[in-house]
Amino acid sequence: MLRCRLILVGFVCAQFIGSAAGQKSELKKEPIHYTSPASGQEMFMSYCAVCHGKDAKGAGPAASVLKIAPANLTTLTKRHGGKFPSERVSTMIMGEADLPAHGTREMPVWGPLFRSLDSHGDMIVRQRIVSLEDYLKSVQEK
Repeated sequence: MLRCRLILVGFVCAQFIGSAAGQKSELKKEPIHYTSPASGQEMFMSYCAVCHGKDAKGAGPAASVLKIAPANLTTLTKRHGGKFPSERVSTMIMGEADLPAHGTREMPVWGPLFRSLDSHGDMIVRQRIVSLEDYLKSVQEK
C-alpha cells in the first residue's frame, strides 16, 4: 500500500505564489507530496523547479523573491573541472553542506523531508538522492 504522509509541522516545501500587477510576490509553504524515489526528473520538477526552473538554470518562478539567486544546475560539471560533483550535490540536498556565505538557508533541507515520505528509512532516502543526482547529471551542459 502506497502511503503518502504529510510532513510534520515545520517541514514544508516552498511553492511560489505569482503576483498580479502591484502585489508583492511571496513564497507559500506547503506540505511536501509523494513522488517516486526512482524518478529524479519527477522529484526535480516537484521539489526543485519552483526555484531552479524546469530547465535547471536557476530562473524558476520563485527565484525573484529569494535573497540569493538559485544556482544554474546545468553547469555543475563545467564548474568542477569536467567532473560531476556527486558528493557536493548529495550534501547540498541533504542539508549537510556548510554555506557560511549564504547566511540562513533558503533552500529546503530535503533529507528530513525525504525521510518523512517513506517508512523504509535511509535506503529509500539514498535512492532519492541518487535519482536526483542522475537527473542532474543528465541535464549538464556539454
